[in-house]
Amino acid sequence: MVNITHKSSSLRKAVAVATVQVSAQQTIDAIVNKTVPKGDVFEFAKVAALFAVKKTSDTIPDCHPLPVEFTQVSFDIKGLTVEISVEVHTVYKTGVEVEAMHGASVAALTLYDMLKPIDKYIEIQRIRLLHKEGGKSQYRLPAGDSLKVAVIVCSDSVFRKKAEDKAGLAVIDKLRTFSIETTEYRVIPDEAEAIREQVAIHTGNGIQLLLFVGGTGASPRDITPDIIQPLLNRELTGIMEQARRYGQERMPYAMLSRSVAGFVEEMLVLTLPGSTKGALEYIDALFPQVLHVLEIARGGRHE
Repeated sequence: MVNITHKSSSLRKAVAVATVQVSAQQTIDAIVNKTVPKGDVFEFAKVAALFAVKKTSDTIPDCHPLPVEFTQVSFDIKGLTVEISVEVHTVYKTGVEVEAMHGASVAALTLYDMLKPIDKYIEIQRIRLLHKEGGKSQYRLPAGDSLKVAVIVCSDSVFRKKAEDKAGLAVIDKLRTFSIETTEYRVIPDEAEAIREQVAIHTGNGIQLLLFVGGTGASPRDITPDIIQPLLNRELTGIMEQARRYGQERMPYAMLSRSVAGFVEEMLVLTLPGSTKGALEYIDALFPQVLHVLEIARGGRHE
């Protein structure tokens, strides 16, 4: 089973459709008039679809058990074809397209089973995913869009070459998974003036996203948030509330992070933990959806 522990829960929806072809109008009339010997075809198929949606993970080995929070089953007769539509919603870490398709397929099989005594030529013609939404994929940068990004590592030991940078380089690699290439990468000491200098250098030079990695904890040398916060003309507290909530679900010390986020003029500034694990968790928690704020800042929005 695929590991989804790094994902965040979000509203996810899917609609699947199955089509069943009968051979005669008499079969359609029997469905509509509820004279099929085995009973009300649509009611039985609806109940079967509801059971199937909720039991998907019991049937499909790699599907995760998830909370099904809404299911709607509908039927549309078009000539000699019955179209079955199943819509499923959840708030979870993974999508519900397989659940919707499972529900549609079992509903189609139920129609087949109930109608075969009166129609020997029934066909289940097609089962397909009609629509899905939710998760991180819908928040990615539109094709052709690009960002100018700078990653600044705040670390005395790395700056003095007593240690190698792992967190900053891991952040750069992780950003690439969202098609975000880092324009600039630098290592600076945990010094107030060095941090202010990097903000000043990158303000107004085209950098849209400035990431500081390190110096966000509770030790006396962790001063990055203290220096960055007064420089923000628009602080976005919800960004780091989300990052800390995400981290706290995975590690009990995440609450000690003092990270801040906000705008310096039109540049979004994020401060990330200095540990590789912590920095990557912040990226998992915030990207790519945090990029939506850049669209808002310039008067547009991602679709």
